[in-house]
Amino acid sequence: MAIQKIDDIYELLKGNTQKKRLVVAYANDSHSIEAVNKAVEMGIVEATLCGDENEIRKVCTEHGFDISRFKIVHEPVDTKAAAKAVQMVRDKEADFIMKGLVSTDKYMRAILNKDCGLLPPKATLSHVVVMECPNYHKLLVFSDAAIIPAPDFSQKMAIVKYVTQIANALGVQRPKVAMISATEQVLPKVESTTDAAILAKMGERGQLGNIDIDGPLALDVAIDKEAAEIKKIKSPVAGDADCLVFPNIESGNVFYKTNTKLANARQGAILVGATAPSVLSSRGDSVDAKLNSIALAALFAK
Repeated sequence: MAIQKIDDIYELLKGNTQKKRLVVAYANDSHSIEAVNKAVEMGIVEATLCGDENEIRKVCTEHGFDISRFKIVHEPVDTKAAAKAVQMVRDKEADFIMKGLVSTDKYMRAILNKDCGLLPPKATLSHVVVMECPNYHKLLVFSDAAIIPAPDFSQKMAIVKYVTQIANALGVQRPKVAMISATEQVLPKVESTTDAAILAKMGERGQLGNIDIDGPLALDVAIDKEAAEIKKIKSPVAGDADCLVFPNIESGNVFYKTNTKLANARQGAILVGATAPSVLSSRGDSVDAKLNSIALAALFAK
């Protein structure tokens, strides 16, 4: 049975006898530690905080966090803490990784390191969001809102695979994937429409696995049955999409922020494509968003 709400992810994880192990890269900030503390308190993960032990203890004391809940790995240098966290995942001492106070570029550099990172050769790394929108009847999985500026055709194929895998982890056996563009027409001069049409045909022929995929579809047609009926679009995806693949980072990012800031949507997001999921949280993210991302990564981690 498919998960319908983000809170259902927590309930599913609480039932696991084997908790997933999280390591936080440079966990020197109260925002990250608060989210991790809640995740441990809820019983959904075990956590290692890799960073300056003195600073971690100070934060825990100031905010009343029980430091005995965490394993602490002392590494006061941010780049070394990120590298150590990645190494713990490589050594199977942790199942997934989360960004702490280390800057995004240093965090990503550790993950993408060709010699000792987490990304397999020729793999595509992408950012996948699971969003609970008040005005939509189920969870939406979409990509890419943060990593790939303008995905080419092969990257779009990888993104289709990733959103499908996340939807499968949420219990959706045959995800409905919408390739988003500004129109339903296939226009040779608009690359997003031609790429979408090719992927839709590949899906029709079974080349993309157990999914229904259609495109190009404008956003309204992908998520609104009435709009699809008015436009006379007949498709198993139209009006009932589980997954949205955006043509570029601008459209994905605007969709993400519009829903979270103006529509009170809840979300969790992870990086996929590496050997383990990664939580790339922003300082602007709420504790709820960070906690949801931890839960999503724990659900998806092998």
